[in-house]
Amino acid sequence: MSETQTRETRGFQTEAKQLLHLMIHSLYSNREIFLRELISNAADAADKLRFEALADGSLYEDDPDLAIRIDLDADAKTITITDNGIGMSRDEAIEHLGTIAKSGTAEFLSRLSGDQKKDSKLIGQFGVGFYSAFIVADKVRVESRRAGQPAEAGVLWESQGEAEYIVETITRPQRGTSITLFLKGDAEEFADGWRIRNIVKKYSDHIALPVIMRKEALAAAEGDDEQEAAEPQDETVNNATALWTRSRSDITEDEYKAFYKHVSHDFREPLVWSHNKVEGKLEYTSLLYIPENAPFDLWQREANRGLKLYVQRTFIMDDAEQFLPLYLRFVKGVVDSNDLSLNVSREILQQDPAVDSMRSALTKRVLDMLAKLAKSEPEKYQKFWGQFGQVLKEGPAEDFGNRDKIAELFRFATTHKDSELQDQSLADYVGRMVEGQQKIYFVAADNFTTARNSPHLEVFRKKGVEVLLLSDRVDEWMIGQLHEFDGKPFQDVARGALDLGDLDQEEDRQAREKLAEENQSLVERVKTVLAEQVEAVRVTDRLTESPACLVVGEYDMGAQMRRIMAAAGQNLPASKPILELNPQHPLVRKLDGESSETRFADLAHVLYDQAQLASGDQLSDPAAYVRRLNKLLLDLSSS
Repeated sequence: MSETQTRETRGFQTEAKQLLHLMIHSLYSNREIFLRELISNAADAADKLRFEALADGSLYEDDPDLAIRIDLDADAKTITITDNGIGMSRDEAIEHLGTIAKSGTAEFLSRLSGDQKKDSKLIGQFGVGFYSAFIVADKVRVESRRAGQPAEAGVLWESQGEAEYIVETITRPQRGTSITLFLKGDAEEFADGWRIRNIVKKYSDHIALPVIMRKEALAAAEGDDEQEAAEPQDETVNNATALWTRSRSDITEDEYKAFYKHVSHDFREPLVWSHNKVEGKLEYTSLLYIPENAPFDLWQREANRGLKLYVQRTFIMDDAEQFLPLYLRFVKGVVDSNDLSLNVSREILQQDPAVDSMRSALTKRVLDMLAKLAKSEPEKYQKFWGQFGQVLKEGPAEDFGNRDKIAELFRFATTHKDSELQDQSLADYVGRMVEGQQKIYFVAADNFTTARNSPHLEVFRKKGVEVLLLSDRVDEWMIGQLHEFDGKPFQDVARGALDLGDLDQEEDRQAREKLAEENQSLVERVKTVLAEQVEAVRVTDRLTESPACLVVGEYDMGAQMRRIMAAAGQNLPASKPILELNPQHPLVRKLDGESSETRFADLAHVLYDQAQLASGDQLSDPAAYVRRLNKLLLDLSSS
């Protein structure tokens, strides 16, 4: 093979160069984390070898004892992390090391704010562990050979963290990967054995793989043979036991947090976690974490999600999505089963009844964990809701059996506080229901301000009845799946005829009936003018201050849902709203007394358009609205 074929210089993609520069020069305040990331990557490589070796035992190559080794050279100012895991081929080295986060890098960079503190949190979500080596090194050399390939198929990858990297085919007798960091002048402390030992104990004690180092040479005692005393020996510097297999009483809070960072590749601490061992019909251990912040790809359908799956302590796969429903896709952690076969596949998981049972149990465990958090630490739960509330709202449609449990976790903005903060539970709402109230009332809009100022709320504010202010895109659809809570049905205040039940007093009903009779001719006139725009016109029982509002038919799709579906390119059946008029409003009285049919039509259209705007809709013909409004203003100014 020629030199040209074996050695080449390649450039990083543009986004990679930007990201490398950010990482090297700006982001990481805690430089120690480079070692945690490299050890975690080495542990993953060992897990992948174990898995592939289930089908092909020859991949172990007479070296079945998997371990991670750290070697230091204080004189050369280098630190080398070596594993005998799966290793990389030349193509894999180019793919994984030459391209930072193969998908979504540009999107990620577009979200950077320029605030180093905020950006460091975001980069933690993104998970670019290997490149953290450049925090302490001005040059990184990687030597690797994939298990099962010949010694001549080794690869060398080298970069100084700038625009280019070198890749070369080499001979490497041993499988696995060695990463050598050439330390910067201000990072020479990391060539010290005691310093590295402390970092390993701090961040990687939970790794279920021995991390081996040379023992530090001790000064020879008097009378001892100096050469013997200085003879280097290996030692394991971490616990090397899978954390989830240990008793909860033996695990410290810091160890749980460190393990979370390992499995999630998140640089922050988890919000809460649950460690549980199940024995009986099914035997498995789970360690589940709720992150503090949502990952950047939470809404990307193709993104990897799910738990790490182990069978009898043997790693099987990352991102086993079969053990939790999609609405809990933010949960991170590990599940270790004794009931599944070692050769299990994703397809088999989908058909295994044991998996269904575990999925049900793990789902309830997560919901119980969240319920406990909401009760005992409401501030923490509020933080969770701000990050993952919209995802959780997918639950009632996906998980009918746990619908009530999920609903108890929901938080909403309501007219009780008139605040945009979603901090009111449905239980809180029910507890505040006024005497005679039988339904949970809500209004849905595109944003909080529109919902809060909706004219449909006027009668409810007058009667002191609380209304849920829904403004998340998923809200109207979610309510449609939930139907009721604690025996109280949900009622859209902008849909159909308003039913206040026992809240509606007899004298109020009689007054509205009389008002409707008195204004029947007005209703007919407006209906004639707006026949193409509205299904019907009627006297309102909702408004107390506004002149008009639009109401959706009882069985029609809500206005918010129609806008979402239309934006998604869905063809929707034709549907006209109902216009409700408030005859006691001066504008409507003015309309009723208008003798000019032209001015009557203009004023009726303006009222209709204003009702559209108040509900958050866009006008089909804004220019016509402006023209009519200007005309009416000129008429008023000249009269």
